[in-house]
Amino acid sequence: MQHRNNYTEIEHFLADESFRLWVCFKDDQQEWEEWTLENSSRAKLVEEARLWLLAMKVPADKLAADDVQHALEATWEKIERAEENKKDTEKPVLKLLRKKWFNGVAAVLILSLLSGWLYNQSTSSENSALSYSELINENEEGLVEQTNNSDKPQIITLSDGSSVLLQPNSKLSYPKIFVGNERKVYLSGEGFFEISKDPKKPFFVFANEIVTKVVGTSFKIKAYANQPNVEVVVRTGKVKVRSNELISNTKDELIVLLPNQALRFVRKNLSFNKITDITQDESLSRSTSNIEQLGFEFTDIPVAQIFKTIEQAYLVKIDFPQTKLKDCYLTTSLSDQPLPEKLKIICKSLGNNTSYEMNGNQIIIISDGCN
Repeated sequence: MQHRNNYTEIEHFLADESFRLWVCFKDDQQEWEEWTLENSSRAKLVEEARLWLLAMKVPADKLAADDVQHALEATWEKIERAEENKKDTEKPVLKLLRKKWFNGVAAVLILSLLSGWLYNQSTSSENSALSYSELINENEEGLVEQTNNSDKPQIITLSDGSSVLLQPNSKLSYPKIFVGNERKVYLSGEGFFEISKDPKKPFFVFANEIVTKVVGTSFKIKAYANQPNVEVVVRTGKVKVRSNELISNTKDELIVLLPNQALRFVRKNLSFNKITDITQDESLSRSTSNIEQLGFEFTDIPVAQIFKTIEQAYLVKIDFPQTKLKDCYLTTSLSDQPLPEKLKIICKSLGNNTSYEMNGNQIIIISDGCN
C-alpha cells in the first residue's frame, strides 16, 4: 500500500487496480479515501486522476458551460457532505482545496472530463449501484463487520444461530444481537447463508441493489462490487428477492425462488432474470460449491463420516475423540439447518455429555462416546 506515497502523476493512479476499483465501484479495501484526505496537495492529484478515469469510462457529451458548473458544484457538495462529520480543523483545508481546484482546472479539461462525469452522475442518480458502505450507513444499529481477507471461506455465526460461509474478498456487517421484529445483515462479496427459522422475525440480506428476504432456508448470494451481475441461488426453502428501495428507476417487482432456482440481477439495465433450473445455466453450474452439492440426509452412517461431510461442505476442521466415537452411527436429517444447529443435533444424538466448541473454522467435539 505504501508504494502509492510515491505517486506524482495521474498515470500512476490510473495504472493502480485498487484505485480503479475504488473510483468505479466504491470498493475501498485499500482505504483510498482516508489516505487521500491526509494531504491537501495529494487530494488534488487524486481528484484529477478520478475525473480522468470517469471520463474514459463513458462517451463524451456536448455540455453547456452551466452544466459543467453545476457538475463541479455537485461534486464538491458531495465531498463536503461526506466531511461534515469530520473534525472542524479539516474543513479550512477542504475549502482551500476547493478554491484551488476550481481555479486551476483548464476549461478544455473540465469539458472533457466533466462530460464523462456528468453523464455518469445523471444516469447514476437513477440507475447506480448502491455501495455496501451506503447501505450500512442507512442502518442505525451498531453493526459488527467481518472481512475475509484470507484465501479460504470463513464461518460466521450470528446471534440467532444462523450461519454464513463468507468467501474470500467479502464483507458482512450484522448486529451483535438482533432486536425488533426483523433481522438485517449487509453483504459485499459472496456468502452462503443458512438461516434459523423464526416466522416472527424475517431475515433480510441487503446486497447492493437487491434485498433477499427469508424465514428459514439456505441460499447463496454473490454480490461483488466489480462484477456485472448480482446472483441469488437457493438450496433449500423459499426466498423472496426485490430491488432495494433506495434504487430508483427499477421495476417494483418481487421474485420468489424455490430450491434449485436462481435470480440474476443485471446491473447494466437493472433487470431481473429468473432461472428455474440452475443445472441448465453453465455459469451457475460451474460456480456451485461443495456446500451446495453435498447432502445432509444420514441413515445409519458412522459419525466420523458425518463429520467428514461437514468438513468438506464448510471447509472447516473438526477434531473429535476418534477412539470413543469409532462405533457410533447416526440416522438424522441436517439438510435445512445452520452449522451450529447441525452440531447441536449431532451432540444431542450422541449423548454422554457430548458438546462442541467452535472457534472460527476450528471445531472441537468433546464426548465420552455414544449412548
